[in-house]
Amino acid sequence: MRTIYGSSRHLLTLFARLGFAARGLVYVLIGVFAIDVAFDGGLPSDNQGVLGTLADAPLGRFLLGLCALGFAGYAFWRLTEAILDPEMRSHDLKGKLERLGYALSGIVHVGLAVTAARLALRKSPASQGSPGDEAAQSWSACLLEQPAGPLLVALVAGVLIAVAVAQFVKAYQANFDELDGDVPAPRQVRWIGRAGYAARALVFAMIAWFLINVLLNHDPQEAGGLGAALRELREQDHGPSFLLIVATGLALFGIFSFVEARYRHLKVATPNF
Repeated sequence: MRTIYGSSRHLLTLFARLGFAARGLVYVLIGVFAIDVAFDGGLPSDNQGVLGTLADAPLGRFLLGLCALGFAGYAFWRLTEAILDPEMRSHDLKGKLERLGYALSGIVHVGLAVTAARLALRKSPASQGSPGDEAAQSWSACLLEQPAGPLLVALVAGVLIAVAVAQFVKAYQANFDELDGDVPAPRQVRWIGRAGYAARALVFAMIAWFLINVLLNHDPQEAGGLGAALRELREQDHGPSFLLIVATGLALFGIFSFVEARYRHLKVATPNF
């Protein structure tokens, strides 16, 4: 039995690392496409849009299959972190918020795994650009229709603000202890991580701001995702320059995810049935 659990844990660890690599590929492509938008115009892509673009690329279905496996493994790891707490997070408010963040990340990556798998199997059409914006608007409309709709939207906005603050703190402190495993990562990559987390913090803050506008105007069309955030940046004064900086940060976050795929110290828990 111990051998079975050991093999399962090893396999789940492998899938989690593949998940970091899949996340890295997606963020590098998001950053590269956004850099192109900063110079030449057009529409930026979000996570789902990048997966749709991969569907039309050489070896795209193979890469999508790997992404589906990776995202599924990453989602399972995040959900077990949230539920089983293998890293023994503290049970104070900070620890509970971290575990809530892990749960939300797991749910998001379940969706990405399903999207990648359906595209790999050609079960759904490839959507390029930023289909996540439409999804954000649909979810916002659904929440607003509930009896406590505005409160639910405010709760989601609050969670996104908390995530943005946590990402900014991570960028500021550069506390990447999870990279100090048996084979420590090169010290230089911490600067790559700082730039990547700072860019993500800004994006999460902007998505939260979109939801605040949904509340203020009672209009779900104000909602948006990653694509809307990048588009909003480009429309500001000196927008292409701002977009170029953030896009570079997102691409660097992708590179940092590749580093995590290799060096991150992972604790994987398997549920006992």
